[in-house]
Amino acid sequence: MRPLLSRLVPRSLRWRLTLWVAGVMLLSAGIIFAVVYSDTGSRLRSQIDRDIAGNTAQLSDLVSSLRGRPSWQVARAIDSYLGAQPYSATSTLLFALVPGEGTATNHPELFGFAGRDDAEPGAEQQREVGLGRTLLTPRNGYSVQRVPDAGKLRIYERSVRLGASSVTVGAGQPLAAVEQAQHGVAQAFIIAGAVMLAIALIASYLAGARVSLPLRRMAAVATRVDAGDLEPRMTPAEGSGDEIRVLAESFNHMLDRLAEAFASQREFIADASHELRTPITVIRGQLEVLAASDNPSAQEVRRAERVVQAEITRITRLVDDLLLLAQSERADFLRLEPIDLPPFVTELWDGVSLTADRRFELSDVPHASLRADPDRLAQALRNLAGNAVAHTSEHDGLVRLEVTRLASERIRFSVLDDGPGIPDAERERIFLRFHRTDPARASRDGGAGLGLAIVRAIAEAHGGRVVAADSGNGRGARIDLELPSRSDPVQHLFGPGEGGQPLPVLPWAGQAAEGGASRPRRGSGRLLGAVGQGGALRPLPVRRCGVRPRAGPQAG
Repeated sequence: MRPLLSRLVPRSLRWRLTLWVAGVMLLSAGIIFAVVYSDTGSRLRSQIDRDIAGNTAQLSDLVSSLRGRPSWQVARAIDSYLGAQPYSATSTLLFALVPGEGTATNHPELFGFAGRDDAEPGAEQQREVGLGRTLLTPRNGYSVQRVPDAGKLRIYERSVRLGASSVTVGAGQPLAAVEQAQHGVAQAFIIAGAVMLAIALIASYLAGARVSLPLRRMAAVATRVDAGDLEPRMTPAEGSGDEIRVLAESFNHMLDRLAEAFASQREFIADASHELRTPITVIRGQLEVLAASDNPSAQEVRRAERVVQAEITRITRLVDDLLLLAQSERADFLRLEPIDLPPFVTELWDGVSLTADRRFELSDVPHASLRADPDRLAQALRNLAGNAVAHTSEHDGLVRLEVTRLASERIRFSVLDDGPGIPDAERERIFLRFHRTDPARASRDGGAGLGLAIVRAIAEAHGGRVVAADSGNGRGARIDLELPSRSDPVQHLFGPGEGGQPLPVLPWAGQAAEGGASRPRRGSGRLLGAVGQGGALRPLPVRRCGVRPRAGPQAG
């Protein structure tokens, strides 16, 4: 049955909208018709009840005025009164049941008192006489009786005491007028409903076609995008509603993001291929030199070994940096813990000062704590220091670290140097992957342009940011790394939970990690499990927390 219904129901939005409108129209018309049909009958029946009750009251007053007279005089007076009000199709039936004197009425035929009609079959006459005789049974109050030639009759009866006996008086009107009025209402509703339904069907089909037109255009654009063409865009027609315009803008924005992502991916692959091709070419060249010599000397072998080891080290560092950037998009990238700033910064900077012959300086470190990943934070600060070392001169080059506690419960780490500085046009690009302000120097130093990209990935994973600025003394560069004092990268991605409370988050759907915890599988680190109501674990989508094109300093 269900497959049959699915085949019968149209798939087109236009026809579905048309059928919905038709169904609503029919349902609304049916409800209105039922109300009007019932109300029309009720009003007419109420009017009939009032009329026959009034006529019965008048006849009752007449009988009451004859109290104390003999029954035959009462019957004669009633006959005289009823004779002045003959019965017709539009008038009221009046009757009185006088004990011992029979029935007085203005329509004797209804009570079976008429003579034999030779034009009707005997059985039919007997049936009509039987129906008329039922009116001779007194029924005080309202009742509906079926009588010959008149159909259903609404009757009201009441008893009037005349001494030891009582006279039953009554009045009645046929209900044919009610049925005719209701039939007229039904006929009018059918005609008007059919016209309105036709108009509604046409209007809803046209409206559905207009509403679905942007969707059909979007489907056509999506088909082209699916074929690999990211150039087409949605263009709302003139007079389109706000919803269509918002939908088109969102769809175009999505395509822009896709085009940017694909372009960034192609650029990343090209840059990574280029960076890997150079050391591989050098290694191949050294091996070919050794292979071309039948008996290479030990000195030549050691020289080739040193060159190959240097290139292997460069490849290893490049692969490690790329792996770190890929891991920065995972939910378990950070392992947060409280950090006491004075000892942490002092020990870190003491270690950094041993890596190069520069003038390393450290400002006063505020007595504060920071909730962060100590290993990632140390890596980010070492990358910033290494970037400053690469752009300052030996012996007297300045590399300075300043730690400041901001009023907004954030900690700022500023690395300053007295090098050539960063051009304004480069400050928004130096944090891009593989970007280098001085490619020649980077090639000599073995850098691939990923150091500052890693710094930004670590900052954004903590819910912070990194920016490049002037050093303030007219030369050199300044890079500020700002982190919230209570880093919560999951809340940074999702926002608060229900009722504004922090959202409890657990790793989801992964392999067993140390301690029995579950962590995401490699390559699937975009799902987290959030503890919802009742303690149920539900998956949550994770927004990318890795690197995106933004600003930066000297490329490392």
